Amino acid sequence: MRTFLILLFISIAPLTFAQTQDTIILSFSEYLGYVKKYHPIAKQANLTIKIGQANLMKARGAFDPKIEVDNNRKVFKNLEYYDQLNATFKIPTWYGIELKGNFEQNEGVFLNPQATVPDDGLYSAGISASLGQGLFINKRMADLKKAKYFIEQTAADREILINQILYDASLAYFNWLQAHNEILIYSQFLENSKIRFDGVKRSVENGDKAAIDSIEAGIVVKNRALGLEQSNVKLMKASLELSTFLWLDNNIPVEIQPNVIPDSLIEETVDNVLEIAGIPLTDFVLETHPKLRSLNYKFKGLEVDKQLKANKLLPKIDVQYNFLTQDPDLARSFNTNQFKGGFSISFPLFLRKERGDLKLAKYKLQDTQFDISNAKITIQNKVLSLYRELESFKTQNELITKIVKDYTTMLNAEERKFSFGESSLFLINSREKSLIDSQLKAIEVQNKFLKAKAKLFNSLSRDLENL
Repeated sequence: MRTFLILLFISIAPLTFAQTQDTIILSFSEYLGYVKKYHPIAKQANLTIKIGQANLMKARGAFDPKIEVDNNRKVFKNLEYYDQLNATFKIPTWYGIELKGNFEQNEGVFLNPQATVPDDGLYSAGISASLGQGLFINKRMADLKKAKYFIEQTAADREILINQILYDASLAYFNWLQAHNEILIYSQFLENSKIRFDGVKRSVENGDKAAIDSIEAGIVVKNRALGLEQSNVKLMKASLELSTFLWLDNNIPVEIQPNVIPDSLIEETVDNVLEIAGIPLTDFVLETHPKLRSLNYKFKGLEVDKQLKANKLLPKIDVQYNFLTQDPDLARSFNTNQFKGGFSISFPLFLRKERGDLKLAKYKLQDTQFDISNAKITIQNKVLSLYRELESFKTQNELITKIVKDYTTMLNAEERKFSFGESSLFLINSREKSLIDSQLKAIEVQNKFLKAKAKLFNSLSRDLENL
């Protein structure tokens, strides 16, 4: 596919409308496939998943076993004041409990008496726990829970980001299609006006028509040429806009070539490409919308934060118990009379900081709940209005098709009358202008119809799985 992209798009020549080369149709499905795979924003969206996974790994790291070794030694004037070695192995657990094994060996002339241990060292094994703050929830528990919610939130956010870039790319494709179709119209009627001008010019030379008719036919040719030139500029801008969504896999932007054209039969495939075909309004499930999923996971994360802040209102009670032995076989040498233990209690008297943090956490929850409520009604009404708008566009397309057909019939009839000498060049030009306006209006209606489908796709915030 990369080679095909290079053949299609790499060009340094100015972009102008031309049919001299063999045209290549860039289908809507292929185009969105390139955008989703290579566009930098699409790649950035995929990074959000990796960021969530990295945060989850980081949070799980708080429960990793840990080895700590402390060695302090002081020697002065060839006298060893002290040499202290303390090696600890810790295993954090879920509910504020930590298991610990320790080896301590100390010696020296000026060793602190409470640090005195047997010559072969002292072994200990024990447990520390938080009985107030941190028993049922602590920072590492909260971080892990929030990281799990965050990874789900990033998955929903990725869908929203991918959907948005595909939506913007779709609008660029539809504008490109509109500009291309307008050029086809002006090219056709410019050719018709030239043929008519040549005929009138010959009639003037033969004395069958007045010279003023030749001037009038020439003005029509110039007007059609002017319209074509303006459409060329419009196509150039639309092509450059389209090119901003086309990249190679090594982050190289590409420019679409003039011989690449859009798919004129897009209406037959757009629903399948955007994966909105056969989805009635009754099948729309609001709760599964990525925006709401993202907000709900954000809300759950804030709930965890509120629980943590509420836990801070409890007194801080830390206890620890370690049994001691000089025998490395800890299981056989266990003796409850040989231990090191203690507890510590702290409790702020006014709890102003803790109560303030809890209030802020509650306000954040309320703020997010308001966002969820607003998002629900906004998404619901937007989807409902788009379904109704699409129904209206079906009627509009039928009407504009009939109008174009009627104007074509009137122009053909006027041209037959003109060939019999029963009409004038003015009436033909008038009929033709009305037909051109109706065809341009039909292209505009088609563009709005396609954009309404893209808006529905965007409002549903779906990722395209079949690209």
